[in-house]
Amino acid sequence: MDNNQPIRLIIADDHAIFRDGLRRLLATQPDFQVIGEASDGKEAISLAQSLKPDVLLLDLAMPRVPGMEVLRELSRQETPVRTILLTAAIQPFAVTSALQLGARGIVLKASPPEMLLKSIRSVHDGQFWVGSEPMVSWAKPGQSTSGFGLTSREIEIISAIKKGSSNREIAGQLAISEETVKRHLSNIYGKLGVSSRLELAVLASEQHLGID
Repeated sequence: MDNNQPIRLIIADDHAIFRDGLRRLLATQPDFQVIGEASDGKEAISLAQSLKPDVLLLDLAMPRVPGMEVLRELSRQETPVRTILLTAAIQPFAVTSALQLGARGIVLKASPPEMLLKSIRSVHDGQFWVGSEPMVSWAKPGQSTSGFGLTSREIEIISAIKKGSSNREIAGQLAISEETVKRHLSNIYGKLGVSSRLELAVLASEQHLGID
């Protein structure tokens, strides 16, 4: 992308006051240009397809067409836009679902303004962003599960983590103890180079690890 060109953005949120505040914030940055605003999911899809922004800032809880459905439709139509979901809370299950549907970032609405600005630039530059940090690829595109040295049991546990299951729930599902689950998770973290369930869920989604 041409670094001399501003990052073209669409703001999609059903609260006019929030959109106005966000537009004013983005206007303070010389490398940003807001080219459209949407007040519901259907309008967000239409604007993304017609204006072809670089980045779409999308409220997860949109009327008419929810944020996840907007992602699904844009992905289905292969609309070339990098979407950042704006949400009140971040859950691992929602993160994996959003990334599978094509989201490039998830940012809390309560985040400091400078964090949102940083996330936009990171996503525009090709990174993934979840919460307060960029999430870069841990492996080369197309790398197989076997390349990580995961066992079949570890793959089962990764699948459960992607679904948002707790250690107790995983133990019950696999008929093993919680201590055994923790031991497997420790091994998985070491093999994949992650340090939390959220990072694991993001990596698993990005690299298509686990059983869908």
